[in-house]
Amino acid sequence: MASWVSRTEIDFSCQICQDIFKNPVVLSCSHSFCKDCLQLWWTEKLIHECPVCKRRSSRSDPPSNLVLKNLCEAFLQELSLQEKTPAESEALCSLHSEKLKLFCLDHQQPACVVCRDSKVHTNHRFRPVDEAAQDHKEELRKTLKPLQDKLGTCNQVKVNWDQTAEHIKEQAQQTERQIRKQFKNLYKFLQKEEESRITALRKEEEQKSHMMKQRIETLSREIAALSEIIKVTEKELRAADVSFLYNYKAAVKRVQQCPLLDDPQLASGALIDVAKHLGNLTFNIWNKMKGMVSYSTMILDPNTAHPDLIVSEDLSSVMYREVKRELPKNPERFVDYVTVLGSEGFNSGTHSWDVAVVNDRDWSVGVTGASVPCKGEILRGFSSLWFRDGKHVAYSPSVTDEVLFVEKPLQFIRMHLDWNRGTLSFFVLETYTHIYTFTHTFTERLFPFVSTLNPKPLTILPVEVTTKLQR
Repeated sequence: MASWVSRTEIDFSCQICQDIFKNPVVLSCSHSFCKDCLQLWWTEKLIHECPVCKRRSSRSDPPSNLVLKNLCEAFLQELSLQEKTPAESEALCSLHSEKLKLFCLDHQQPACVVCRDSKVHTNHRFRPVDEAAQDHKEELRKTLKPLQDKLGTCNQVKVNWDQTAEHIKEQAQQTERQIRKQFKNLYKFLQKEEESRITALRKEEEQKSHMMKQRIETLSREIAALSEIIKVTEKELRAADVSFLYNYKAAVKRVQQCPLLDDPQLASGALIDVAKHLGNLTFNIWNKMKGMVSYSTMILDPNTAHPDLIVSEDLSSVMYREVKRELPKNPERFVDYVTVLGSEGFNSGTHSWDVAVVNDRDWSVGVTGASVPCKGEILRGFSSLWFRDGKHVAYSPSVTDEVLFVEKPLQFIRMHLDWNRGTLSFFVLETYTHIYTFTHTFTERLFPFVSTLNPKPLTILPVEVTTKLQR
């Protein structure tokens, strides 16, 4: 039992208060905490989650961990008995063989009653061993407390880092699947285009080969007819004179009746139109691919998305959905605002992007500064257009809830940022009607953002891809 009692108190310590468990309760994730510590922790959080692994708790009143409670009580009881064991109280002074019942505060060491009266301890202060031990234990506990707190923090960080490492693997696998899917679509398009162009080539080959075959057959018949007439006439020429003269008129008539046609000529366009099939082949294919290619001036960054926001696979739309997802606590992720940033920030020049919105739940679009914290309340560095309580509102630290007049509910919004001039303007995309302009002297990199409580997606619209030829 003594070896069991000698185990570190951390094994029986709550990771919130770092003290021995008092009335421990257990969560569904198997982590245990003092009941009062857990309830106090939850009062400071928006959701009931495990302080260690951050998994959400399905119960607001978790059950007691009776096994752990009994273990802690037994541990404290044995620890108390160990502190009172006679082995310590009967320890003898090495100089006087008396019991060490005193503690010299000046020498900071145990002493016996004889030591107290010796010259070595003249005018020294003494305390009973049990009182001195209790005081020093309390002092040591206070000194140990920062280390225990540090250990608790490190344990929590390790849990989050383990989640981050696992999330990195999941991200890599999912991203690889998306890359393969995109290339598969490209392969499919290219394969279909290849088959189409080979089919066109084969069709032209078949048509022109058939035409040449017909012409060759016609020419062959003409050659055979001429050959027969020449053969018969040459035979008449070899006949005896009298016989020749008898057949002369018929031979002349036969030759004259055979028309001398123009020399056969190969018609224009008889060959395969190679230029049509190969000329600018890659360009024509690429130009045709524009129908399946999209380009957006704003790409959403899923690493910044609040846990309740679902970003689409192509990173072009986002929707709100309360789901239980194990996401790592990376510093870029928004925690207190249902927000996601664009992947690219701007610190110069002019930039535009378009958003399709749904006006039946709260949403907000705009820009935010790179220094704006992702945790806690945002008090500066952002400019936005809100839809809230059925109204469109302009909001920034210098503009508080300015209700905007909009003829009809917005569906498509264009945002235009001129960083150098310090303006952020909003327009109705269909008519390019001006809605509102924020004016500010920008001093840091700005990131587009989308915030929504809508289960329907808010979508970043792609721009039209055109081909421009230059000589």
